[in-house]
Amino acid sequence: MDTKLFLIFVLQFQAGISGTTTYRYYRAGDDATLPCATASPSDTTCSTFIWLYNCNQYQTFIEVQNGNVVKSSARAARLSVDTGCSLVINNVTAEDVGHYTCRQGRSTDHDAVVYLNVLTISPSPPDADPKRDGEVTLECSLLRYRSLGPCPQNSVRWVNETGAVLLGEGVGYKFLRQTECVSALTVKRQSGNNRKYTCQFVDNNKVEIEADYTPDFTESTGWSPLSYVMLALRIAGLILMIVITIHVIRIKWNTKPLDDDDSENNDGDVQHENDGARPAAARLH
Repeated sequence: MDTKLFLIFVLQFQAGISGTTTYRYYRAGDDATLPCATASPSDTTCSTFIWLYNCNQYQTFIEVQNGNVVKSSARAARLSVDTGCSLVINNVTAEDVGHYTCRQGRSTDHDAVVYLNVLTISPSPPDADPKRDGEVTLECSLLRYRSLGPCPQNSVRWVNETGAVLLGEGVGYKFLRQTECVSALTVKRQSGNNRKYTCQFVDNNKVEIEADYTPDFTESTGWSPLSYVMLALRIAGLILMIVITIHVIRIKWNTKPLDDDDSENNDGDVQHENDGARPAAARLH
């Protein structure tokens, strides 16, 4: 046996005896808690503990030093340490996937190793309109530490509302493939048919993590935000025209026209003037 391979085997064997290894599964956006199995209830300050993070087998970062989150960490705002010395990661993302080690002091004899895995579901293409009829391909991915290798075949699977595994092609769906840790399912979108599809990761016949996807097949009104703005402006313009019209009508009603009595008085004055002129003409004769 190659000496290098033998040493790796021995180190892994010793780590398995002296330390602990756990696997934690979360959905993207969850808050993750990675336990430090070596901590005891008396270690309330966690001042002797550190947390190491390895994302790709080649880079290791110190995230927690002497029980405190390292401020220079790119994820410092999302990291914290609870009273049990567990590492808490808020709003888990794909970048958080990796190999975590909780270590007390400088000794590696009792390292607690935690593998953080993240499950995600996304439609393809990602900008597909969920409110229109048609087809969409759902991709379920289990993101995990690279050294763990690809997921076993059929370990990333799809089930329907009854828990039946979706394989091949059926009513409203078509199972495409599982490639490494990515499983793809094409579903038909029809208005009024909001079916739920669940992606599961199964290890040793145990569901470790699952996530649901329920497409919104509600018919779209076809109205854009701009359409609503234009409608509001038109309604406002109509209301303004009505107000102006009412105002003009009120002004006309408030303006009093000439009375009939005034007209009669004017006619009488003219008549009197004519009457006064007649006697003068008669005296000339």
